[in-house]
Amino acid sequence: MFDTRELGRRPGALQKLTRSVPALKDFGIEGVIGVPEGAPVELGLRLESVMEGVLVTGTARASAEGECVRCLEPLRLEVAADFQEMFTYPDADDRGRSRTAEPVDDAEDEDTLFLEDGLFDLESVLRDAVVLALPMQPVCRETCAGLCSECGIRLDENPDHHHDAVDIRWAALQGLAGTVKDGEKDNMGGAEAGVDEKQEK
Repeated sequence: MFDTRELGRRPGALQKLTRSVPALKDFGIEGVIGVPEGAPVELGLRLESVMEGVLVTGTARASAEGECVRCLEPLRLEVAADFQEMFTYPDADDRGRSRTAEPVDDAEDEDTLFLEDGLFDLESVLRDAVVLALPMQPVCRETCAGLCSECGIRLDENPDHHHDAVDIRWAALQGLAGTVKDGEKDNMGGAEAGVDEKQEK
């Protein structure tokens, strides 16, 4: 929880905060990459008082852990997530909106975050911002060659690694060629020669 009571409710008032908070559960993409629960998240916040409430602008920085999608090696990367959110006074209708104005849509009202006794909670805002800043397919480095699709060996450590590729269209003929013995080849050759001699006569 963050306290805005020192900021006051005079529009235009500003307050800057820096704080380190522990990452809560699910700060990431499950099974891919995320900020470990309890790891520090460094926050830089700017609070600005406006007619309807407090506009919070900030940056969250943390270390995320996961594994490379190409070679499956563990990786760690620094993530910075920017966010901006409006926290509305519970009596904002009396202060910033005309009573004769059209009623607010229910869906819009559900998305509205309210100040409670001058306090606001950034948990959901931080989680959304950090998850959006994380790569969907993290790699240990952009040039990572990954794993061999046939045997699983790491290609960065074995740059000359390869398998003799067999074209499946010729596989049946290779099997047939292996069954023909040398003597049969000679007989076939002799038969062909005999046919040629008959044709010449």
